[in-house]
Amino acid sequence: MREHLQSFLEYLRYNRNASAHTVAAYRSDLSQLIAFLDRRAAPRPAGLSDLDHRTIRAFLGELYARGDTGASTARRLAAIRSFGRYLRRAGHVEQDPGAPLQAPRVERKMPAHLDEAGMRQLLDAPDPATALGRRDHAILELFYATGLRLSELVGLNLEQVNLSGRLLRVRGKGGKERMLPFNRSAAEAIRRYLPDRPGLLAGPAHPHAGQAAAAAPDALFLNYRGGRLSARSVDRLVRRYVAASSVRTGISPHALRHSFATHLLERGADLRAIQELLGHSRISTTQRYTHVNAAQLTRQYKKFHPRA
Repeated sequence: MREHLQSFLEYLRYNRNASAHTVAAYRSDLSQLIAFLDRRAAPRPAGLSDLDHRTIRAFLGELYARGDTGASTARRLAAIRSFGRYLRRAGHVEQDPGAPLQAPRVERKMPAHLDEAGMRQLLDAPDPATALGRRDHAILELFYATGLRLSELVGLNLEQVNLSGRLLRVRGKGGKERMLPFNRSAAEAIRRYLPDRPGLLAGPAHPHAGQAAAAAPDALFLNYRGGRLSARSVDRLVRRYVAASSVRTGISPHALRHSFATHLLERGADLRAIQELLGHSRISTTQRYTHVNAAQLTRQYKKFHPRA
C-alpha cells in the first residue's frame, strides 16, 4: 500500500505540478489512512483489498469522534478520492473506493478582510523614512493592488515586474502563469523601494550582525541580510502592521487577497474577471465573495428600505 502511495505522490508532483504543500498534505492524510488500515488488518499489513468505502467511512468516523471538523473531513475525503481515482486509472483497483461517499456539508464562512478605510490605515503604517519601511510599504501595496497569494509574492523576481506598463507576470498554482495589472500607487511604492535593494543585497555591514543569507540577486523583495524574503517573514510583518494600525485582528496576507477581491466585487467588477485575477481554476472558488457582497446588500437594505 505504501508503495502505491509513494507512486501517487510522485504523480502529483511531476504530472500534476502540485505544490510541495499539497503533496505534504496528501502524504499526511493518506499515511493516516494506511496506518488505520494496518491496525484493522493486523497482524498482516493492509493491502488494496482492504481499501473500500466501508473502511474509509470507519476511518473518517474515528477521526470525527476525535474532534475532526467537517472541513477537515471533507479535505481528507478529497485526498482519498484522488488516490482512489489514481489507483483505478493505473489498473490497481476496479472501482474507486471513495466514490460512494458523500463529503459533509461545510459551512461557508465569510473570508476575513478589511474594509476600504481599514486598508488605507494599513497601507499608511510602514515608516517611509527607512529602507525596510519602504520595502514593507511596497509589499502591502502590491498585495492590495493584485490579490497575490503569499507564495506568489515572495517568489517574485525583478524580471517579472514591468513598472512602465504596470504589469506583473506571476507563476501560480500548478505552474500556471497569469498577467496582473497593478495601480500607480503600487508602482510608485516599488520605485521608492528599488534604490534600497543594493544595500539590502550587500547584507549586514556589522561584523556581529549575523551570517549573511544566501544572496538572491533576482528576488524582488529581500530581507535585511540580502536573501529572499520568506513567507513566514512576510506573514509576521503583515500582522505587525495590522496591530500597529489598530485595524481588525485576524488579518493575514491571505486576508489582503480577500480584501482585494471583495472591494472589486463591491464596486461592480465581473466575477469572471476576478476569477482570472486571482488565478482560481474554478468559478465556484471565486463565488465565496458573493456572500460578502450579499452581507453588504443586506446592510444597505436595512439602512434604506422604509419598512426594513
